[in-house]
Amino acid sequence: QVQLVDSGGGSVQAGGSLRLSCTGSRTTDGRYCMAWFRQVPGKEREGVASIWTGGNDDLYAESVKGRFTISLDNAKNTLYLYLQMNALKPEDTARYYCAAGRSAVPCMLTIELMRAADFDYWGQGTQVTVSS
Repeated sequence: QVQLVDSGGGSVQAGGSLRLSCTGSRTTDGRYCMAWFRQVPGKEREGVASIWTGGNDDLYAESVKGRFTISLDNAKNTLYLYLQMNALKPEDTARYYCAAGRSAVPCMLTIELMRAADFDYWGQGTQVTVSS
C-alpha cells in the first residue's frame, strides 16, 4: 500500500518555474513505477514523466522534454517524488497528479503510451495555472 500526497502547485506567469512534490508513505517494500500525470477539464489524464524506483531511469512527454525534470528520493518507508517545471507555458495549465504503480511496464513505455489505468495509487492532485 502507498498513500500519496502531492503539493506545490500555484499560479505563475509564462516562463516561470514551479516545483511539485509528492510524498508517498508505504507499508510494504517493493519497487514502483512513479509518474506525474496532468488533466484539464473535459480531457483524459495524460502522462508527463515517469521514473522507476529500481533504477531511476526517467522518461518525458515530448511536450515537456527539456523543460521538466522528474526526480525521486527513495527512503525506507517513504517515497519523495518531485517535478521541477521550468519555462512554463500556458498550455501546461492543468491539475497535476502523482501516481505509483506496482508494475514496471509503464516505466518501460514512452510517456505517450503510458496509461492512467496502469497505476494503482494516486495523489489528490495540485493545480498549476500558467498565465500569458
